[in-house]
Amino acid sequence: MTTALITGSTAGIGAAFARRLASDGHNLVLVARDTERLGEQATELHDRHGIEAEVLTADLATDEGIEAVAARLSDRKSAVDLLVNNAGFGNKGLYLDVPMADELRMLKVHCEAVLRLTSAAAESMRERGRGGVVNVASMAAFTPRGTYGASKAWVVQFTQGVAKDLAGSGVRLMAMCPGFVRTEFHERAGMGTDNIPGWMWLDADKVVAAGLADLARGRSLSIPDTRYKVLAGLTKVAPRGLASGISSKAGRKYGPK
Repeated sequence: MTTALITGSTAGIGAAFARRLASDGHNLVLVARDTERLGEQATELHDRHGIEAEVLTADLATDEGIEAVAARLSDRKSAVDLLVNNAGFGNKGLYLDVPMADELRMLKVHCEAVLRLTSAAAESMRERGRGGVVNVASMAAFTPRGTYGASKAWVVQFTQGVAKDLAGSGVRLMAMCPGFVRTEFHERAGMGTDNIPGWMWLDADKVVAAGLADLARGRSLSIPDTRYKVLAGLTKVAPRGLASGISSKAGRKYGPK
C-alpha cells in the first residue's frame, strides 16, 4: 500500500483528497492545525476503509510546522508516495486594508511551505524513482488579483517548472487550479458568497477526482472543470488590462463582504 500526505486535510478539498485516497486503499498522513479534528478524521477513515491514518499537527505559517512536515516527508523508512500541498487561506479586504503580518503569513503558507515541502518530498521520491506531488493552486492564478492570486500564480509557475526539471525521474508534479468550491474557505476568511452564481460552484469530491485523473495522465496543470477551462482560455487571449479590470470587478462583486 502506498502512503499519501495531505496538508490542510480536515476540510474542503483536503478532506476530499483524504476520502478519495482512503477509498482507493492508500494509507494517509493527515496534516492540519487542529489535533482533535485530525484524530476524528483519522479514526473515521480507518474504520470506514481499513487504511492506516497517521496524524501530524502542524501550523505551516511557522518554521516549526514546516520543518515537522518536511521531516516526515524525508523519512526513508516510512516513505510518502504522494504529497498533496493543499493548506491555504484567504484574507478579507483589498490591498492595504489587510495587515502586513497577514499578507506575509499567507506567503509563508502558499509559497514557502509549498517550496520546502515539495523539495523534501521530491528528493526522497527521486531516490526511489517514483512519486507524485499535487500543489493546489486556484483559478485566481490566471488573473491579476492581489496577494492571493499572486501567490497561487507562483504555485503554478513553480510546479510546472519543477515538473520539467524532474521529467524522466519517475516523479510527477501537478498544479491543480479549481474555481469556487463549496468548502469552509470563504467562511473562515469572512467572505460573503451570496453573490456568486450557482453555476460557478464546484463539488470538492468531483474536483479531486478530476485532478487525480489528470495526475495519472501526466499533466502538470489541472483545471478540473470544463467551465473553468473555458474561462482560463479567455484570460490568455484577453488584453491584460481588460483581464485586470474584470478581475477587480469580480473581486468586488464575488469577494469579501
